[in-house]
Amino acid sequence: LAEKASVPPAPPSFVLNLGKDSDNLCLHFNPRFEAHGDVNTIVCNSKVGGAWGEEHRESTFPFLPGSSSFRVPSPPHPQVCISFDQADLTIKLPDGYSFKFPNRLNLEAINYLAADGDMKIKCLAFD
Repeated sequence: LAEKASVPPAPPSFVLNLGKDSDNLCLHFNPRFEAHGDVNTIVCNSKVGGAWGEEHRESTFPFLPGSSSFRVPSPPHPQVCISFDQADLTIKLPDGYSFKFPNRLNLEAINYLAADGDMKIKCLAFD
């Protein structure tokens, strides 16, 4: 999954949820500019049967507020890419940094996608 989005000038955070349904998420991807006590932090989590798991935090934060797109030096069309297998999800950020988050639901397919918060999705691509 590749996502391109725009973020307003003063966003607190945005969310991308992937999983089986809204109560069973293999990934809750939540970049926080300034929200819930976090500043410039990516918070990832999972939800099983409506119960949240243990949060994972990443301090690498390549996102800057801006009106047209994520504003990072490279690539020219910034995007977040997410790939997965039964063990892990790999999240590649616009600056090229990537990290893994465990696929706690052991999903082989993602049937649910939801976006929320202070962003506007420009493009989604599935491979």
